[in-house]
Amino acid sequence: MTDFFQFEADFVDSLRCIPMQVRMKLDTCGVKLKLFHWNQFSQEERQTLVALPCTTVEESQVYRDYLQNLVKEKTGKPAGELAIEPHPPWLDASTVPAQTQEKAAEFGIAITAQQWENLTPAQRFALIKLSRPGHENQNFFPALKEFKLA
Repeated sequence: MTDFFQFEADFVDSLRCIPMQVRMKLDTCGVKLKLFHWNQFSQEERQTLVALPCTTVEESQVYRDYLQNLVKEKTGKPAGELAIEPHPPWLDASTVPAQTQEKAAEFGIAITAQQWENLTPAQRFALIKLSRPGHENQNFFPALKEFKLA
C-alpha cells in the first residue's frame, strides 16, 4: 500500500506528517509513534516505513522491530506501546462506529451500511481515526468527499 489519500496531499511529498497508511500500520503493530519521533527520521527511513508491509502477524512483528530499533537509535528509548485490537473496527465492514457516524452527522451526512461496506479498510481506518475526539480532524470532511460519501 503506497497510495496516499488526496486529503494528505499538502504533506505527503515531504512526509512531514505521519500519513494514514503508516498510522494504520502503527495501530496494527502496537507502536505509539509521536510526531517528535517521526521528525527524527530521515526521508529514506520515512519512505521505508511507508513501503514496509504490515498485514500478517509476521510482517507486523518485523515492522514493529524495525520501527522500535529506529526510534531507539534516534532517541535512546523505544516508542510507547498501543494495545493491538484483536478485531480492529476498520476491518469490520458491517458496522459503522458510532463516533464516526456522529462526526459525519455534524456535516449532515449519514453513512449507510452499504457505503461503509464499500470502503476499503484503509478508508474506514482514516474515517475512524479522523472522527476520534481530541484528534485534529479538519480532514474528516475532505475524506468524506474523497470517499464519495459527501
